[in-house]
Amino acid sequence: MANKFKVKLHRWSVAWHRDLGYFFSSLIIIYCISGLALNHVDDWNPDFIIQKKTIQLPKVYQRAEVNNEVVTSFSKLVDEKHFKLYDFPTNNQVKIYYDNATLHINFDDRTGHYEKLAKRPLFYESNVIHRNSLKGWKWVSDVFALMLIIISITGLYILKGKYGFKRRGIWFFLAGLLLPVVAVVLFYMFQS
Repeated sequence: MANKFKVKLHRWSVAWHRDLGYFFSSLIIIYCISGLALNHVDDWNPDFIIQKKTIQLPKVYQRAEVNNEVVTSFSKLVDEKHFKLYDFPTNNQVKIYYDNATLHINFDDRTGHYEKLAKRPLFYESNVIHRNSLKGWKWVSDVFALMLIIISITGLYILKGKYGFKRRGIWFFLAGLLLPVVAVVLFYMFQS
């Protein structure tokens, strides 16, 4: 009786591990890509590509000269066809707003600083999912986390014999567990 239960448990583990693994593999990859991006948030912007450009104006302008026609000519210098609006932060500056971009011009030194944001392909969407920015996604994320636990536990019982969990696997399991334990110990040791 106990032997039949072990065989059934093994078959169940293999089937669930395989099928859940297939089903959630794309979500695992998405979370991994996003996790890598978010781990390096201090090194780069994982959501947006920021393009910056400095331009030189052909002459010195005065605030009174600036109208829609002049702003359109400034816009052409940064390859923008249509501006949304513009304002004057000070008497010697104009700031022009576009879709996902701005051009900040200083009349005195005849320079303009252009900055444009573009969504980083693949990473932006992955990060939206990873951060649970979609309404209701936290429930999907919770189910996904539970399924990862099931995938991990069922994976422990797939192999038998000398390569199985009870003989070889337990040592790899403990070695893998050692990593977060050491990280937490170091965290508390060096916490200010």
